[in-house]
Amino acid sequence: MPTPAPRPMEPHDALGYLVKHAHLRLTALADAALAPLGIDSKDFGVLRVLVGREPMSQQAVATRLGVDRTTMVALIDAFEAKGVVTRKPDPNDRRRNAVELTEPGLALYREADAAYVAAEEEFLAPLGATAAARFRQALRALLAPGEGRDGHDR
Repeated sequence: MPTPAPRPMEPHDALGYLVKHAHLRLTALADAALAPLGIDSKDFGVLRVLVGREPMSQQAVATRLGVDRTTMVALIDAFEAKGVVTRKPDPNDRRRNAVELTEPGLALYREADAAYVAAEEEFLAPLGATAAARFRQALRALLAPGEGRDGHDR
């Protein structure tokens, strides 16, 4: 009996394809929403890490965002030039710079947060509120090592 031919698979049926392209779509929506403020979603990530915290080292911000050191230096340099952040030697370790949002940086964060939330809402709108909440919960479960389906540590 001959071996059946494999069934054709469409790339858009693969989970990796779906996750990647969903991420690309969300990033495009977020970048478009943030563009009038002169920033993009990478910049907004830096603002989110810095808001409401004590000054942080550039390395700590980079680690938290999963960004390499060189990229982080460029992002902080651009923000410092715009007056969005201040960068000073860390009083606990003079080899490091501590980065902090300025008042204009905090104002930019507030505007950017509203724009980003609107972009997320637009992205999730086809799901409806209940399914969107479940989608977030499912993604958190997938990204939380050591947790079971019910969200409790195992």
